[in-house]
Amino acid sequence: MQFDNIEAVQKHLGEAGYICDRALATVVFLSLRLGRPLFLEGEAGTGKTEIAKAIAATLGRRLIRLQCYEGLDASSAVYEWNFAAQMIAIRTGESKEDLFSDDYLIERPLLEAMRPQEGGPPVLLIDEIDRTDAPFEAFLLEALSDFQVTIPERGTIKAPEAPIVILTSNRTREVHDALKRRCLYHWVGYPDFAREMEILEARAPEAAKALSQEVVAFVQRLRGEDLFKKPGVAETIDWAKCLLALDVVTLSPEVIADTLGAVLKYQDDIQRLQGTEAKKILDDARASIPAA
Repeated sequence: MQFDNIEAVQKHLGEAGYICDRALATVVFLSLRLGRPLFLEGEAGTGKTEIAKAIAATLGRRLIRLQCYEGLDASSAVYEWNFAAQMIAIRTGESKEDLFSDDYLIERPLLEAMRPQEGGPPVLLIDEIDRTDAPFEAFLLEALSDFQVTIPERGTIKAPEAPIVILTSNRTREVHDALKRRCLYHWVGYPDFAREMEILEARAPEAAKALSQEVVAFVQRLRGEDLFKKPGVAETIDWAKCLLALDVVTLSPEVIADTLGAVLKYQDDIQRLQGTEAKKILDDARASIPAA
């Protein structure tokens, strides 16, 4: 399957449960059409990771995810040798050349993404690149330039077709401009009320419209508060599902107090909404719901 135009991107991703605006659909379309990596930056929980999953599902491609973390190095992202199996082979007299065959090679995400895949080039998700350091960024810049990696014992392995590359960043630090220049860039912000309602209806369709409106309006109001960590769309969806599990039909200060851990993840933030503060935000949220 191919996306013939921007409208097709919105339509097919929507069918996969991902609701995106035209600006995001445009940069996705261009990334796929031009074969350029896509760099998505924004607050945690705004759907950056989910779009990679939706693209893979829609196109029928394999999703390969490299979860970044502090201290990640090139070898951990590309490959490693099964040293235990190699030691056993040495004891049984296997030749030195055979020790570096595919039998002992453990492929990591970047090398996997360079291999031919059934159904076409995979979607390579490099998630939370901002958690790594400058040396890994430099390595990644080189790897994405030619879509190839080098294994000293085996030589250079080049992808027969470039994978679809999506990088995400929560902007805990600035990623180097050189890497961004290789990519098409898009900032994924919090959706407005109407867009978040669409998302919630797609991801939690069993929720009554009145409850969904209250949930979305309340979360949108929370994002305007001075919080340590503002809730993302993922928290909106989680909260709605928690309320459904409790058979809640409408929000109340008591229900909010009982379920706030689904929305806020820091005790200081939860503490701020104790007492009358939750009721005040709920009243403001209800007043902000557009008339039918």
